[in-house]
Amino acid sequence: MATITVEISAIDYKAFEYAANTPEDWVENAVSARVHVAKEKILAVLQKHCNENGIAMEVGADAQVQQAYDLGIIQTAAERNEAESNPE
Repeated sequence: MATITVEISAIDYKAFEYAANTPEDWVENAVSARVHVAKEKILAVLQKHCNENGIAMEVGADAQVQQAYDLGIIQTAAERNEAESNPE
């Protein structure tokens, strides 16, 4: 399990409380929703790649995400940005 910590000022937190029932719940929900979208995209890329290349897919979404990285068919956003800024 990974932990992501975000620090905001006390005033920013108060402003956030105006917009959300609890800022912590809002952040958790936002991250969860973004992770879900990313996983769905990764799984679609993996399924296409495996079908086109006769590769058996791992069982379970978490294992499939790891398989996509292991096969080199996806990269982190940082890796993609680096490749775009330094074309060969």
